[in-house]
Amino acid sequence: MNIYQPHLLRIEDVVEETADTRTLRLSFIDPAVAAGFDFKAGQFGEYSVFGAGECTFCIASAPTRKGYIECSFKSVGKVTQEMRRLEVGDTMGFRGPYGNYFPIDEMAGRDLVFIAGGIGLAPVRCVIWNALDRRQEFGDITIIYGARSVADLVYKRELEEWRLRGDANVHLCVDPGGETPEWKHAVCFVPSLVEEVAPAPRNAYAIVCGPPIMINFTLPLLA
Repeated sequence: MNIYQPHLLRIEDVVEETADTRTLRLSFIDPAVAAGFDFKAGQFGEYSVFGAGECTFCIASAPTRKGYIECSFKSVGKVTQEMRRLEVGDTMGFRGPYGNYFPIDEMAGRDLVFIAGGIGLAPVRCVIWNALDRRQEFGDITIIYGARSVADLVYKRELEEWRLRGDANVHLCVDPGGETPEWKHAVCFVPSLVEEVAPAPRNAYAIVCGPPIMINFTLPLLA
């Protein structure tokens, strides 16, 4: 597969995550390309809308989930606005995969701590599913995720699925003022939730993605 040549993808499903964020499930139109495509958790691609341009996004799905890839994005510019107009059955382009990846095989036997804020859950999600699909290879799995408000939480269905699995510790929060009367989880900033959960650093790997200020206050808590 030529990673420099755009390949055609068909949109198989669309999920409106928030008012400005959506997830596309995409499949390669060419069966030969589909059969030869492979990637590692954490890699990214160039997604293109013909006549508008292309944008860089992580592959939000896990390599353990075959037959499709997923892309989550916010509508903030020309290309993403055009991507937001696309519907099931429409065609777009893809180049990749590119970039480094998370060394999931090296993490075998260790505890895993995933910490994310806002849309920063997208590149972490692929590793979470990768680990959950290979659950017996890892120790404790802790997922800590927060957003500005309940309305800004992405992957709501999956958050609930992870929480109910019984083999992962899931902790959720929204910023003060972002809660609703129905919200049953923490109301605080992500670093405060990390401090409360206090994941043990020994024999563990942590993957953190989110706004820079969240990361700056989170990393010292993991030392």
